[in-house]
Amino acid sequence: MITGKLKRSFNFTKPEVAKYRAGLACAPMHFFQVTYNKHSLTLDDLSTLDDQNWVNDQVDIVFFFVAKGYEGVRRWTKKVDLFSKTLILIPLHLEIHWSLIILDVSKQSINIFDSQGILFKFAVDNILKYILAEAKEKKQAVFQKGWKMVINRTIPQQKNDNDCGVFVLEYCKCLAFMKPLLFTQEDMPRVRKRIYRELCDCRLSGCLNQDKAS
Repeated sequence: MITGKLKRSFNFTKPEVAKYRAGLACAPMHFFQVTYNKHSLTLDDLSTLDDQNWVNDQVDIVFFFVAKGYEGVRRWTKKVDLFSKTLILIPLHLEIHWSLIILDVSKQSINIFDSQGILFKFAVDNILKYILAEAKEKKQAVFQKGWKMVINRTIPQQKNDNDCGVFVLEYCKCLAFMKPLLFTQEDMPRVRKRIYRELCDCRLSGCLNQDKAS
């Protein structure tokens, strides 16, 4: 659902953002919203996709098991069987950097995808503790051991200090669609525009690398 007026050409540049803001200047701050599945994005949220801005945690929403221990988060999966999933995507936000950890359930591997080649070992350790506790709670004996860590070294890397969140979103999309990671830093302006359009349309389009692979 989209409330407010949005130009459908999606020429996502600073002048366009300024135009949207000017058009809504006399309206309440909450007038423009993109709402999907009880999650809402404002114009300010969408503006983080402009130019080389840092993507905020409304655009790059996080499902992360906070440091309250397993008992603090065990109810989160009360109606979810994690071990029936193929991949579990965990965007990780630490201060000013986004990284991605993926659980490949069938291979029992914890995969690290980082656009600056950083390894947050403590985060991997916490996720391993969580998944082992979850396996014990759900009586999944096969998943209570055998997990391994995989560091992906040959993945697209950012060449600035601003695009880590966008890289994480593109990693997630390619992996979810089972497509190779063929994008580069030079593709980021195009990726930002496409993400903006997808958020406003409330649906995903094809992967960027489909064009490159063809």
